[in-house]
Formats: sequence, C-alpha cells, structure tokens
Amino acid sequence: MIASLSQIIQRYIPDLFHFYMEPFTPPVPLILCLIVAAIVVIASYILLVFFKKKSEIYTDYPEFNLQQWKITNHFIESKIIFSIQIISVFLFIIIILAGYIGDSNPIYNISPTFVWVIWWVGIAYTSAFLGNIWSLLNPWKIIFTWIELLFLKFSNRKTPAPLFQYPHKIGVWPSFFLFLIFAWIENVYHDAVIPLRISQLIVIYSMITWGGMILFGKNTWLRYGETFTIVFGFFAKFAPIQSRVSKKSTKNTITKSKQINLKEIYLCIFGSELLNIKKISISETLLVILLLATVTFDGFTGTLIWINFQNYITQFIPNIMLINTIGLLFSVLIFIGVYFYICVLMMLASGNNLKTTDIAKSFIYTLIPIALAYHIAHFLLFLLIQGQLIFALISDPFGFNWNLFGTTNYKINFMLVSSNFYWITSVISILIGHIIAVFLSHTIALRLIKSHKYAIRSQYPMLILMVGYTIASLWIITQPMYN
Repeated sequence: MIASLSQIIQRYIPDLFHFYMEPFTPPVPLILCLIVAAIVVIASYILLVFFKKKSEIYTDYPEFNLQQWKITNHFIESKIIFSIQIISVFLFIIIILAGYIGDSNPIYNISPTFVWVIWWVGIAYTSAFLGNIWSLLNPWKIIFTWIELLFLKFSNRKTPAPLFQYPHKIGVWPSFFLFLIFAWIENVYHDAVIPLRISQLIVIYSMITWGGMILFGKNTWLRYGETFTIVFGFFAKFAPIQSRVSKKSTKNTITKSKQINLKEIYLCIFGSELLNIKKISISETLLVILLLATVTFDGFTGTLIWINFQNYITQFIPNIMLINTIGLLFSVLIFIGVYFYICVLMMLASGNNLKTTDIAKSFIYTLIPIALAYHIAHFLLFLLIQGQLIFALISDPFGFNWNLFGTTNYKINFMLVSSNFYWITSVISILIGHIIAVFLSHTIALRLIKSHKYAIRSQYPMLILMVGYTIASLWIITQPMYN
C-alpha cells in the first residue's frame, strides 16, 4: 500500500515522490546489524533459561482496577460513549460519500488517506499501545445496535433471534478469508487507492457484515466473522488497558442469590494478556500467521529482489497483478508451512509431551509482538509522513475547494522525522518485539511442559525461527524502496 500511494503521489505531486525514492544507507553496516540482532535475541533466551527455573513464575501479573478512578467512570458514561459513536458513524458516512461524490484524485479526496493511513495503521497502533479501541469505534457494530434499539422501541418486541446457529466448528474461517481478500486489495489491487473503489468495497463489506449479524447474531459474527474486530483484537492483547466480564453474586429482598455480569477495566503489563492461551482454534492460529505473512510480503514487494523477479516472470506471465497475487499466496503458504514445521520440531524436542496442533495453538500469540514490531517498522514512516495529508483533507474532504478548518493549505513536513530516526526506531521495535516473543514463548513452554529440561529443549526450534525472522525483517527494512 505504501507503494500504491507513492505512485499516486508521483503522478499528481512529483516533488513529493523524490522522498520515497531516495535510497537510504544504514548508519552502520547491515551485516553488523544482523549479527547484533541475532546475539540480542539469543542472549535474551539464555537469560530466560537461567532465571526461569519454576513453572509457577510469571503466572500472575499485577493489575490495577482503572474504575477506581472517577475519570474512568466518567469516560464510560453512556453520553460520552454515545458521542464518540456518533463521530465514528459520521466519519464512516463521510468516507463512503467521498468516494461517490468527491474528487476522483486520491490526493484531494479524504477516503484513501483516512482508510489506509489513519484507520488501518492508526487503529492498529492505538489498539496495541492503548487498548481495544475498535470495540468502541466499530461503525458496523454501532449502526446495527442502533437499528436493534429502534426495532425494540417501535415494535415492543424482543430482539429478533438469529436466523441460524453459527457452526462453531468452523471457527474464524470467515474472518481468515475476508482478511486474505483485504490483504490482496492492500498489496495487489491497483485500484486500492481510488476513492470510488474504496467506497464500493466498504459497501460490499458492510453488506457482508450486517448480513452475518442478521444470520448468526451480532455478537457471534463479531466474534467469528468480523475480521477487523478479530485482527485489531489480536493487537489489543498486547495493550496495557484490558477489559473482562466477571460474575458477581448479589442478593435480592427475598434473599435469593443472583449472578450479574460486571465489566472490569484494568491496567496490566504490556503483553501479559498474550499469555492467556485458552480456547485458541486452528483458524485463529492461521489468521495470526496470515497477518504476519501479509505485512512481510508488503515490505518485500518494495525490494530490488522482488522487482527483478517480477521483470523476469513477466516474460511468462505478462500480468503484474497475477504475479503479485501468486506471490502473496505463496508467502502465506510458506509462513504457515514454516511455522508448523517448527511446531513439529518443538513436539519432538519436548519428548512428545504435546501434539503438534496443540503446540501451534499454544504458541501462536507469541508471534503477535513480532507482527506488531514489523507493523511499526514497515508503516511508521507511512503514518508520520503521508498521514499528514489528513490535516488538509479534513478541511476539504471531498475536494470541493472548501476550507472548513483553515488547514487546506497545510504542507507535508518531510523533516518531521529523519531517516536515521526512522531506521533506528524500526530496528529497536523489531528487536524488542522478538525479545518479548522469546520471553512469552519460554513462559508458555514452562507452563505446558512439566519437565524443565524438555521445556527448554522445546524452545530451540522456536528460537531459530525468531532469530531467522529478526534477520529477515531487518534486511527488508534496510532495503531502499523502488516502487
């Protein structure tokens, strides 16, 4: 998607495109970066082996109940939440309208910048470093809930029951295929930044989402079928602000006990929720791998190796979209194959204490910090530089020469971050992400495998996987982007 927007900028504002084409040489030799990265990850694992001798360690983490603060309770009051929901739905409508009635030039239409920069990248970051904000902002959920409330108010009936019982055996497979389509649109589809196409795709996805809610129930579809609820939810498991529903017993006037559900909002350590590995399905496992594979493919397509490969393959397949589609699918299959191969090795190293599928499901959340780290490394500059377009676009969302907030003439500040700052931040995020992944993986192994010896042995294959991906990630981000 960075490539696509850069091509648009090149076409409509040529002076801006020079920024994206400028090759960048790391401040230190690449080989040294890769060696240091491997040493850091290996060293983190060695420290864990020496200092984690008991499986009981790290089973509990400190939590702080945020509802003890008045400001938290004030924020979750219905009036404030309703105001936020109105803004979310208003923006949802504006984005759709912008595609149909606004300027067809992506630079002067709010739709591409908002969807691909502010929403996709911004919500992912906010979810990971704050909390599950998408649960609050999801316009499909909000609109469907409002329609339900209107139905109850004017019909004096109960909420309509779902037409069908969701087949829970299929897990989140609907979300898996919807996200695969989304990844294809983001990385392959040439018209992904055309405002009209964006609006049409939003309408199609809206029909699918609301149709799923009607057929299987709102909460059920959000849990299994609404792909962004699930994907942003994966990122939110890393966040320090979490929520849960707990049961509390009360007594009424005739002393009969009754259980009520209470929603708790609490503060915890970053990543601690990723250790909650209960009830993970194979479809969820594959969805996490898909998330990691697609963002990596997005970065790889900008390297000279991929460009040369494309040029060679066009001799046999003269269709760039088809080549990229095949590349995307192969990337996903390779990531899935490598992960499950590592899980087989972990099973053998653990003395056959666990099945391969159980290992795959139990350790899949350890990949989320890695996916998040590469998301930062790959999209940070995208958000900080191209995201500045939003300041001008909020004053003129349709390209009608408006100046609603006096920001139409805002110019992108390319000096907001230096290339060295971006590169160093990317390297640090990848290293920290992989170190956290090693920590989580080792902790889960100690919980699942009673023998400390076998628990350590089971982690050797996972360590190889993480070191290998650290090196691959650093190599990709240090390559100049040629798209």
